[in-house]
Amino acid sequence: MRLLLPLLVLVALMAMLMLRGYVHSEVLADHRVGPPAANDRVPKDILEGGPVIDTREGRPTSLDLPDRELVLTFDDGPDPVWTPKVLDVLKKHDAHAVFFITGTMASRYPELVQRMVDEGHEIGLHTFNHPDLALQSKSRVDWELSQNQLALAGAAGIRTSLFRPPYSSFAQNMDNNSWPVTEYIGSKGYITVVNDTDSEDWRRPGTEQIIRNATPKNGDGAVVLMHDSGGDRSQTVAALDRYVSGLQDKGYRFDTLTAALNAPSAHTPVAGLESLKGEAWVFLVQASDETTDVLVAGLAVVGVLVFGRLGLMLVLSVAHARRVRRRGFRWGETVTEPVSVLVPAYNEAKCIEQTVRSLVASDHPIEVLVIDDGSSDGTARIVENLGLPGVRVVRQLNAGKPAALNRGIANARYDLIVMMDGDTVFEPTTVRELVQPFGDPRVGAVAGNAKVGNRDSLIGAWQHIEYVMGFNLDRRMYDVLRCMPTIPGAVGAFRRSALERVGGMSDDTLAEDTDITMALHRDGWHVVYAEKAVAWTEAPESVQQLWSQRYRWSYGTMQAIWKHRRSLVDRGPSGRFGRVGLPLVSMFMVVAPLLAPLIDVFLLYGLVFGPTEKTIGAWLGVLAVQGVCAAYAFHLDKERMTHLISLPLQQILYRQLMYVVLLQSWITALTGGRLRWQKLRRTGAVGLPGTGSGTPQQPVGGRSAR
Repeated sequence: MRLLLPLLVLVALMAMLMLRGYVHSEVLADHRVGPPAANDRVPKDILEGGPVIDTREGRPTSLDLPDRELVLTFDDGPDPVWTPKVLDVLKKHDAHAVFFITGTMASRYPELVQRMVDEGHEIGLHTFNHPDLALQSKSRVDWELSQNQLALAGAAGIRTSLFRPPYSSFAQNMDNNSWPVTEYIGSKGYITVVNDTDSEDWRRPGTEQIIRNATPKNGDGAVVLMHDSGGDRSQTVAALDRYVSGLQDKGYRFDTLTAALNAPSAHTPVAGLESLKGEAWVFLVQASDETTDVLVAGLAVVGVLVFGRLGLMLVLSVAHARRVRRRGFRWGETVTEPVSVLVPAYNEAKCIEQTVRSLVASDHPIEVLVIDDGSSDGTARIVENLGLPGVRVVRQLNAGKPAALNRGIANARYDLIVMMDGDTVFEPTTVRELVQPFGDPRVGAVAGNAKVGNRDSLIGAWQHIEYVMGFNLDRRMYDVLRCMPTIPGAVGAFRRSALERVGGMSDDTLAEDTDITMALHRDGWHVVYAEKAVAWTEAPESVQQLWSQRYRWSYGTMQAIWKHRRSLVDRGPSGRFGRVGLPLVSMFMVVAPLLAPLIDVFLLYGLVFGPTEKTIGAWLGVLAVQGVCAAYAFHLDKERMTHLISLPLQQILYRQLMYVVLLQSWITALTGGRLRWQKLRRTGAVGLPGTGSGTPQQPVGGRSAR
């Protein structure tokens, strides 16, 4: 279910966006307008007749309105701004009209259609997407009519027999292309209504001119064309008020079409399945619009978060680099005391030798404790057979990484403790650089600079970019803000006294490194970043392994945030972290990654529905900003820029994988699931600094200590 739900959510969102594009005439819409044609096949009685054309019985007839009977008709609505104003004017003068609605607008604003019916107006169809029907097939014509009726049924619970073709005008303008459509529509039971008095309000010629255009001559009756949608209709509303009151004073009546012709109502109530289908349609359209509004709001949020984070990273990482790289910078007194290095290991046979050999080559005095957590592949035996000085093996039954680390802390001889993973190798200077910040007595923990060692594959290169830009640049920012969220498990150092004060490593979460870091902040310790303490770690080499790792990280981070939620209301250092660090971690590490794919969703939406050029430009702009940030991060870490070639592909593919992982973590959290601490399959692909991948150095000599 946790795998299925993210897929269902994604499919539902795409369906909602497609429906939104359809209803907003961004998909399946046809905006072509046919050129004028000859009219020799149009009956003369139609060309010389009135604006009401009836072809239902197979014998075309047309009707004029009685003298001083005016039928106001409004096309293209309903519009949320202008239709209510038009209705208010008509209600003020007790006048009625016919509204020729499009299905797209009726689906989006059903309450306005219902108001039209409730106030005694008549409804006519104006197609769903407003295409020129003379250019469409019969199946498309049927579809336009049925979808228009479906929207009307859902909005007001009725059907109508009135129809006005888009782009129509006077009966005398009927031609050989439009006449067959009129005949076909009549065979479907519709009366076609054109006009014989055009206000030309769509030109916005001014209030006076609209009134003159809409006023019939010599007291004749007329079907008057106006618009309540399609743009600024302020002139139409202003003219309508004066037009109706002025002609009413002259004895004109403003009725619906059927009332003016003394005919049965054009409306027929719908019920049963037809009514349910209409209501379901309107509900889905409303849901698609609301979903899109939420997605747009989410896009705005993620835009602020992404650009805010990038801005903060650039500004604060510059400040951090200037501070720690200035000449003569020191954390405090030089730290020379010995250090205990803890290596929790579970089935690390392929890489444990390289890990331990890199440690004994350290230029700082250390002891190495390999805590074998019930390995079944001979990990402990490999270490013991190396016979390296200062290396001890501590065995325990399998109890998990936090328990292994606590066992190591209990057996460590020294007050400064370095923790690392069993698949990681240190440079000779790593331990020395990692512990120098402890010259400041306020520092309780130090995060090192973890780098991807197996970066030659595409997935490795993507993780390399993520580590340098997303992790190490982040740590510079969080260092300056004094709210470092995570001491990486691959390379971190702690004061024993700080660990003891917070109760050691906890197994409450799957992200024990994040959990302990937050606990130290809450206890008042400073947590800093040592950029020169470089460690090379083995990143997952398959999508499945990467998925497992990030699933655990994401879920564990959520657990840690939830565990330390009370810091939001605490006082002192805990409160500072809760009101500064916890919101930043939540926004940048949970909310922003979860919403970031909206950028790509709207990229796809813009490519399909337009505007394509602006969409591509906006996405390239975002990519350029990220590229600048990534290039600066690579510059700070003295990394080769060639790996950034894969950055665009990383943004398209890798981020989507991380999104699904994070979404699955959210679902796991919401459904009350709990993950186990997971072991990744090692390959031993990361070699020692200065050696080929997987090439161990020669033994130094000596024997292991038990």
